[in-house]
Amino acid sequence: MTELFRHSKHLLASLALLSVLGLMLAMHPSPSAIERIMARGELVVLTRPSNTTYYEDQHGFTGMEYELAKGFADSQGVELRILESDDLSYIRYAIRKGTADIVAAGLIATPERSKSLRFSTAYQNVDVLLVRRLTSHRITDLSQLNQQTIAVSAGSSHAELLLKAQLESPELEFQEVENATPEQLLALVEDGQVDYTLINSNSYTLQRALWPDLVADYTVARDMPLSWAFNPKDDKSLYQEAQRYLTQAKADGTTAKLEDRFYGHVEQFNLYAARSFMRHLDDRLPLYEDLFKQAEEDSGFDWRLLAALAYQESLWDPQAISPTGVKGLMMLTNNTARQMGISDRTDPSQSIRAGAGYLRRTHARIPDRIPEPSRTWMALAAYNVGYGHLEDARVLTQRQGGNPDNWQDVKQRLPLLAKPAYADQLRYGTAPGGQAVAYVRHIRRYYDLLVWAENSRRRDDTLIALN
Repeated sequence: MTELFRHSKHLLASLALLSVLGLMLAMHPSPSAIERIMARGELVVLTRPSNTTYYEDQHGFTGMEYELAKGFADSQGVELRILESDDLSYIRYAIRKGTADIVAAGLIATPERSKSLRFSTAYQNVDVLLVRRLTSHRITDLSQLNQQTIAVSAGSSHAELLLKAQLESPELEFQEVENATPEQLLALVEDGQVDYTLINSNSYTLQRALWPDLVADYTVARDMPLSWAFNPKDDKSLYQEAQRYLTQAKADGTTAKLEDRFYGHVEQFNLYAARSFMRHLDDRLPLYEDLFKQAEEDSGFDWRLLAALAYQESLWDPQAISPTGVKGLMMLTNNTARQMGISDRTDPSQSIRAGAGYLRRTHARIPDRIPEPSRTWMALAAYNVGYGHLEDARVLTQRQGGNPDNWQDVKQRLPLLAKPAYADQLRYGTAPGGQAVAYVRHIRRYYDLLVWAENSRRRDDTLIALN
């Protein structure tokens, strides 16, 4: 009995201890999702590398999703850590497992996806387009895709749309390609391996010039919401903070400014210009690529930016000459050539070196306080229209209540320099400021195309096998 009593005392003591521990745990619940992020000092975001989400340019990592995510991390006072994946199945698995806090990967919030993920409010709306070769039959209804070959990324919202279309057109068939990027799917269509694919309108807008033999002239779905995704099993603390941030970003114009930054310089598509660019990308750029890369080492500018500048100036033609007498790859004046110490403007090496050096000299005159990329875009504008006229545009911007250190604001005032009513009040007088704005827009467009062409390594990594 004594031994039994001793064991009973130990059991009661253990139960009492467990009760106390349980009470303590109840009094100190597990930290919330946002508290965990604050405690570790970083926000982990999972994304898909692409020209609409996250990529690297001369200033570092950027992209619509990246800039929004960076802004959210900054608003919480934590660092941003990016994880990458093209595998949509893994992306859904990783967010539910807790590998990442948020998925910011250009995901369309569909009803099917909403069963397993919690989506934020939309930060952007896109259309879903059907892509075909210019020589292929034009589609006016999805039922016309019967007996055609179609490929989309496995597990994508595009696959969901086609599955829904199958309910009305059972003969519609399509193939889901594992981990396929938009570039890879476009390559399949261009190469004739499939007849059609689907693409979001924002991606198509940015990539169209790289695929001049393809066209997207049928809209499969309109105003599809791009949203961030969260683990539905987490408490809503992180989700609610993100909702507040995205709502505020829309209200204060942050989202609109980002859309203008990443899409505003993309002008109306010109088929001839696109084909010309792709042809020169293959047959002219390789002749001078090493010279541009050497100029990058000397000047500190991304060689692709210098190449974009040269393409805008001369279409990479070292013998180019204008009616005003400027010559060479970088179309230098005699005065600029003398300033930069070169003797032959038609020599590619001298021209590229001098042009890069002159841009660096111009960039150095732009106030240090101006952040990138605005500082570079202003340097390019000054390269074209003159530093004094750029300063006039900045003065005018400030007078009109804009930000003279922001390119988006300054570019709105540059065209006003052509009007005496404005120019007569400024130091350097009239100037073709609208031309400078178009000049920068074109260079940015060519630069983006060069960055995206290299990042996707279009000629190699876009080659995938169909089952």
